[in-house]
Amino acid sequence: MPEGLARTPLYEEHIALGARMVTFAGFEMPVQYAGIIEEHRAVRDSAGVFDICHMAEFRVNGFGAFDALQRLVTNDLHRTDELGRAVYTVMCDEDGGIIDDLIVYHTGELEYLVIANASNRDTDVDWIEAHLPAGVEFVDESDRTGLIALQGPRAVEIITELAGASPPKRFRVGEARLDGRVPVLLARTGYTGEDGVEIVCAASDAVAVWRLLLSFPEVSPCGLGARDTLRLEAGYPLHGVDMDRSVDPVSAGLSWVVRMGKGEFIGREAIARIEEKGPARRLTGIRVDDGIPRHGFAVLRDGEPVGSVASGSFSPTLEHGIATAYLPVALTEPGTMLQVEIRRKTVAASVVAMPFVTETSLKH
Repeated sequence: MPEGLARTPLYEEHIALGARMVTFAGFEMPVQYAGIIEEHRAVRDSAGVFDICHMAEFRVNGFGAFDALQRLVTNDLHRTDELGRAVYTVMCDEDGGIIDDLIVYHTGELEYLVIANASNRDTDVDWIEAHLPAGVEFVDESDRTGLIALQGPRAVEIITELAGASPPKRFRVGEARLDGRVPVLLARTGYTGEDGVEIVCAASDAVAVWRLLLSFPEVSPCGLGARDTLRLEAGYPLHGVDMDRSVDPVSAGLSWVVRMGKGEFIGREAIARIEEKGPARRLTGIRVDDGIPRHGFAVLRDGEPVGSVASGSFSPTLEHGIATAYLPVALTEPGTMLQVEIRRKTVAASVVAMPFVTETSLKH
């Protein structure tokens, strides 16, 4: 193992399944097993299981936990007032830059579970701890927590059989025992555009959960490659690629997770100024029929550079190239004709609305 790389509790399972391993967010992770397109289509058609144990998990507890988190994030945590509810949000700095995107789950009386991106773990810990008042407890549980995603149109049916009861509704979390013996939290969330669950367990139980899910013949093991193409088709942004601290949520197309009416939060004044003035550029969906757009490729209008590809890939569902890019607002109207430089060739492209794929199990 290269020096400094971590391994999830499922590393040996991936090796046994013949996964191709790559470095991601400081971990050795599976990028594919049978192949990215095959795994992608397995999730769209049936069910796929993903090792996401590399993600960061934090617990925030205490009488001041709600108020502290409400100040740290842009969305309104009153949407989680009912125990078991969850909300997607971003956490910004004073200038409105996106430090990370998160899901906050209300998991207990005066207790919240925050799931964050692996690559931002240290940054998030430092930022959150620096802004928590005395009396609010913060615990980084990442190293002792396992996280596994089961996604696809058959995912709910499978997890219902394993848990002996239906999972919670969308953006809710609840306790369960898989196979009557493995205690877990089932969160009805995901990053693929399909229905499914993200399963929170003790790291020591991750192998048992993984094997239980793969005991179903309709479940395929899936790697980072399929996870990326699935989330891009769904129009889900990736922190560090589609957004970072240099980008505000308005420009990133995430105004819907900013609740100005909730009161004060870090970054509110800066975001309000951007909303009033209007962003100069906005993250935009692009279709490319001839070639595969990749991160960093130049986007042109009448031969002049106007931006560059943020996320880009071949869409296994649509069978053509898709991408995101920050473009001048005047060029973000669907149907606007552009070009993308793909290596030594300039190919036609057009602006399209996101998500790129709309017919999934989440829409039925």
